[in-house]
Amino acid sequence: MDDEKKDIMPSDHSDYKPVNRFDASAVHHLSGMYQNWFLDYASYVILERAVPHIEDGLKPVQRRILHSMKRMDDGRFNKVANIVGHTMQFHPHGDASIGDALVQMGQKDLLVDCQGNWGNILTGDRAAAPRYIEARLSKFALDVVFNPKTTDWQLSYDGRNKEPITLPAKFPLLLAQGAEGIAVGLSSKILPHNLVEICDAAIAYLRGEEFHLYPDFPTGGSIDVAKYNDGQRGGTVKVRAKIEKLDQKTIVIREIPFSKTTTTLIDSILKAIEKGKIKAKKVDDNTAAEVEIQVHLAPGVSSDKTIDALYAFSDCEINISPNCCVIEDNKPCFLTVSDVLRHSTDSTMGLLRRELQIRQSELEEQLFFSSLERIFIEERIYKEKKFEQAKSQDEVVDFINSKLEPFKNQVFRVQDFEYSFHREITRDDILRLLEIKMQRILKYNKDKADELIARIKAELAEIEYDLAHMTDVTIHWFEFLREKYGKDHPRRTEIRNFDTIEASKVVEANQKLYINRAEGFIGTGLKKDEFVCNCSDIDDIIVFFKDGKYKMVHAADKIFVGKNILHVQVFKKNDKRTIYNVVYRDGKAGAAYIKRFFVPTMTAGREYDCTQGTAGSRILYFTANPNGEAEVIKVTLEANPRLKRIFIEKDFSEIAIKGRASKGNLLTRNPIHRIGLKSHGHSTLGGRKVWYDPDVNRLNYDEHGRLLGEFFDDDSILVVLDDGNFYISTFDANNHYEDNIKLIEKWDPDKVWTAALFDADNANNLYLKRFRMEATKRWQNYIGENSKSELLLLTDTPFPRIEVDFAPTTAPDGSETQRPSLEIDAEEFIAVKGFKAKGKRVTTFDVLGVKELEPTRFPEPEAEENEEEAEEVNLDPDAGKSQQQVIDEMTGQLNIFTEHEDL
Repeated sequence: MDDEKKDIMPSDHSDYKPVNRFDASAVHHLSGMYQNWFLDYASYVILERAVPHIEDGLKPVQRRILHSMKRMDDGRFNKVANIVGHTMQFHPHGDASIGDALVQMGQKDLLVDCQGNWGNILTGDRAAAPRYIEARLSKFALDVVFNPKTTDWQLSYDGRNKEPITLPAKFPLLLAQGAEGIAVGLSSKILPHNLVEICDAAIAYLRGEEFHLYPDFPTGGSIDVAKYNDGQRGGTVKVRAKIEKLDQKTIVIREIPFSKTTTTLIDSILKAIEKGKIKAKKVDDNTAAEVEIQVHLAPGVSSDKTIDALYAFSDCEINISPNCCVIEDNKPCFLTVSDVLRHSTDSTMGLLRRELQIRQSELEEQLFFSSLERIFIEERIYKEKKFEQAKSQDEVVDFINSKLEPFKNQVFRVQDFEYSFHREITRDDILRLLEIKMQRILKYNKDKADELIARIKAELAEIEYDLAHMTDVTIHWFEFLREKYGKDHPRRTEIRNFDTIEASKVVEANQKLYINRAEGFIGTGLKKDEFVCNCSDIDDIIVFFKDGKYKMVHAADKIFVGKNILHVQVFKKNDKRTIYNVVYRDGKAGAAYIKRFFVPTMTAGREYDCTQGTAGSRILYFTANPNGEAEVIKVTLEANPRLKRIFIEKDFSEIAIKGRASKGNLLTRNPIHRIGLKSHGHSTLGGRKVWYDPDVNRLNYDEHGRLLGEFFDDDSILVVLDDGNFYISTFDANNHYEDNIKLIEKWDPDKVWTAALFDADNANNLYLKRFRMEATKRWQNYIGENSKSELLLLTDTPFPRIEVDFAPTTAPDGSETQRPSLEIDAEEFIAVKGFKAKGKRVTTFDVLGVKELEPTRFPEPEAEENEEEAEEVNLDPDAGKSQQQVIDEMTGQLNIFTEHEDL
């Protein structure tokens, strides 16, 4: 018999019956347990652990920690271990949870002053053990959180102590600190906000003005609050690290996104590098008091593009979804940040009112007793015979009460104030008079008593005024907090609008795309097949087929797309500059149509058609033009005796660009033999903005680097090198440029350049020349053929002023003389000539240096044009002249031109 049966058998084995484990009568139903116990557990977690209370913005453990620290407060630091132990009188969940909560509060640098190693929110390092670190309440906490007279109390979990239900916080602590907690069935995530901005928002609310609050993180960075939704659930914010370029090969991260550490951030960067999305040699973490993460780039990698890639593929940019869930009226509520601020501001006003009312009651009681004391002593009631001969306390009380009777309804006047008793005189009041010591009676001073009563009455008048103007009192309170503590809490997170970074534009092209046309495969793993282009592993590929169908697939190692492939290229989403020029035949023997279209968006796996969908349709001519070029084609028709001509020339620029579903224009109804390219065309999309990236010496259209301008088909790039060579190039993004570029810009054939140089062919004397750069793709040199000539200055200022500093000259006797600097107006000094001209010599003296001065003249083309137009429109040269005078003047002008025909 096994052990299980032994356990369930009776000791004498007489009435043993085997137990059926699957007997329905033995099943215990858990519905009641879940209905009661689980709901109790969920309610407890929500109300007592995870979700903050709207009144003071604290979770229970935080509230109990602050209460314990207040009870222990003597102005000095206390060991965190002692604070934890003291808090365990009120918090029933162990020392670990209390210690962690205290460390988190200390790291927020608002309510707790810290001493020792409290960890680092930047690196994620933990705090030292509680026995090694110390804490005390901050001055801010002492000012805004505590007041036992306005605190509502309850018994602690074991009934031995009293703890606050909520602390009387006179500030929106919930918004300043933020909060995060996961309960049963719901969670709360409230982002921290700036203390100064909270005060300003509260003041604006009290004044009836509009206000907005946005998060501010202790880790800095920048934030896009376009979809913050006032902190309500459903909203989201984008948070970015602060990234700078140390040099062309090194990127430095100075600030990190909230909720991330340098360790987690570096891990995400290394993962992106491993996947080939970012090209970098190594990542160094030099973080100490401030964040410093250095990303060293691989050769030939653009720093601007890498910065965008860091935002796209690492935790340098994250999304945070706030969820403002708080406890209000003993139940969870989902509110907005503005709702919390309004509630907290109203609560602050209520607490300030209660404090004033409590103070008013205390002063009224003090005034009441001071008046009784004054009457009791000045009227010498204590020296009456009946007082001295009274046989019992009751007789004394009755006697004193009778002596005070005439004063009960009397109006007293002290200095400039009038007052009377605000309540009835009770037995306790008289007993309190009997407790006055004789020493006090002997030292009683009427003037001092009146002065005290006057001060009390003056303060009561101020309180009454404040109670009638509580809005102003609350505004002054927030202004006081802002002035006292605002300088210690500047905004750390910059509010910006982020541009959307498309991952496909910034990912490194770490793969090569190949095609096997015969079998209909494309992919990055077909190394032996036809190369198409470079791509990345997250790119989308657009594939056109000869029957007019096209579709989009994701880049993969090998994927079957279909046979009869016509065109394959990386697909760029929302690209409206890539224009497809197509001639297709509608059906097997239908007419030929010509069309131009672009493809801005596609759905992966879905098949599209650039024809009308007729069976047997076929593409006869196809080009993909990245800048909307429109070529001229020559169409040769099938030989037919009835045709007068079999050649048709068609310019695609005459065809409007429409959507991809458009039918197109009729080209011909006759059969086509072939279509050939007659001439390349120009873009029909207007100018294109071009950027120059100095890190890789390449042009791009993706806003990396410096904007060179908007370029049209006939525009060119001027490249000037350090050695004086210059040339003109196209604005093709595939161009490669030299490392020694002095300047690169959009070429302006009319721009005049001014150069100052030492001419090696003329004893290295200083020469000045003005010239225009000529349009040629061949290298030219404006300095001269002698490589020893030295350029000192090159400027494109229209009216440049040059200052020449001379070297001191030494006389035979050894004395030195300094020649004054020479100022030259270059436009007056020398005329514009060819770039090969020597220029004009400035001086033969030794020159120390040349610099450009601020110009005193500026071109005014718009003003001149307006004046010319005014002359043409408003001025009549023949006005007021006779007809004969006009004829004589015209004849004279004709004679002048006749005499100077050579001109």
